[in-house]
Amino acid sequence: MSKLEINKGSARVGLIKESNRKKAVQQALELTTLPRVKGKKVLIKPNFNTADPSPGSTHNDSLISLIDELQKRGAHKILIGERSAPNTRDVMEKKGIFTIAKEKGVKIINFDELKTDELIHFQREDIHWENGFHFPRIFQEVDHIIAMACLKTHQYGGVFSMALKLAVGIIPNEGTNYMQELHNSPHMRKMIAEINLAYKPDLYIIDGVDAFVTGGPAKGERVQANVTLVGEDRIALDATGIAVLKELGSKPEIMDNPIFSQEQLIRARELGLGISGPEAIELIVKTDASVTYAEKIRGILDQE
Repeated sequence: MSKLEINKGSARVGLIKESNRKKAVQQALELTTLPRVKGKKVLIKPNFNTADPSPGSTHNDSLISLIDELQKRGAHKILIGERSAPNTRDVMEKKGIFTIAKEKGVKIINFDELKTDELIHFQREDIHWENGFHFPRIFQEVDHIIAMACLKTHQYGGVFSMALKLAVGIIPNEGTNYMQELHNSPHMRKMIAEINLAYKPDLYIIDGVDAFVTGGPAKGERVQANVTLVGEDRIALDATGIAVLKELGSKPEIMDNPIFSQEQLIRARELGLGISGPEAIELIVKTDASVTYAEKIRGILDQE
């Protein structure tokens, strides 16, 4: 079947109901307008928070599938950039990322190994970071950024970890106290949203083939949701992801609160990072299985 739109809105979120990650990534790129990458430099920002199996980290199958699709479309140079919670190099070694990069001709950038002149300082008077934060200059030097998040809850104060939370991995950890400041602050969820001011991916792909409905971000109660979300608006994506968690049955912080009352989303809206409410979300699907599921998710969003 051709694309089907469920509820007209300004923020389009592709929803794919598929257990095969390679097919899910391919369908995701068919449902959205992928930036023209031919001859361009593209940075992939995955979720390598730890080396734990998906959704603890980006599944290698999804990463490989995205690299293949970008190369098929003629991307001139592909980079993978990330910073992990434990040692970033160790995490990438355990996940086999260096092997994948070598086989695919992709460059790896370890944000924890960048020099001072490879970082940019970000500060605004209206943010909750005491002295701002640094982020990699490479984000301003590439032509396109594609972010790969996971669909999961977060047990250390974030409540959930999807598109907005993915930005935490752009801040270097080695030699800084940024993570200590973040995790010790009563404004943690606001600060997560504020990091997103420093970079703007062209596209997000959220892998929910497996999801954590409790725990997270590294380990938790895993369920096979067989859902992939894709789009540009990070608020719309996270809102839709929270609706999926509600449908699956999740922890009280998810189940007992309206989606748009989540502090990450409130702060992101205040900062103008995306849509302001569920009525702006337009779900785009392509298969019969996706239609049925999207209508269920649409119903949850409409209850907000």
